[in-house]
Amino acid sequence: MTLANQITLARIAAIPAFVMLAIYYGESVLNGPPEPWLRYSAIGVFLVAAVTDALDGFVARRFNQHTKLGRILDPIADKGLLLSAFLVLTFGHWEVKFPLWFLILVIARDIAIVLGCLLVQFLNGDVTVRPSWMGKVATFSQMAAIAWVMLQLHTPPPIYVILLAGIFTLASWVGYGVDGVRQLQSSEKG
Repeated sequence: MTLANQITLARIAAIPAFVMLAIYYGESVLNGPPEPWLRYSAIGVFLVAAVTDALDGFVARRFNQHTKLGRILDPIADKGLLLSAFLVLTFGHWEVKFPLWFLILVIARDIAIVLGCLLVQFLNGDVTVRPSWMGKVATFSQMAAIAWVMLQLHTPPPIYVILLAGIFTLASWVGYGVDGVRQLQSSEKG
């Protein structure tokens, strides 16, 4: 169990705490005067978890702690954190929310990527999953949109930040699809 993997596990453990705080804050909005300490606590847990995403990668690279377990846990932690935030901030009772179309876009993209990888693996006997710069931009823009909604920032209006994150999410979906088609075509030539 490397330090990088321990950091990733800490991020996974932070997800239920974030969800609980975010739900309780939404309930306080619904049932009376909002409890700001719940919102700030949810934001704090989310930010710490988001920072550990960069930290575990840095530790793994710096101290050569790349492991099979880390390659499995890291995307689970990333998707778990983002998806839980999108679910809570779409269906919870926060003052500012994500529109349902954005949640559907994010989930559809992730399902399509997984199914595409399985298809390429089945047809080629091998699949190479490479993080792309567009995927990284999409993830960053999604985290920025989450922060924008949780911080209740209004300049620019949250819908513009959400739309931008949606555009980058869609573009990354197309990029991963093009990469999958290239892998299928290269195996046909070989």
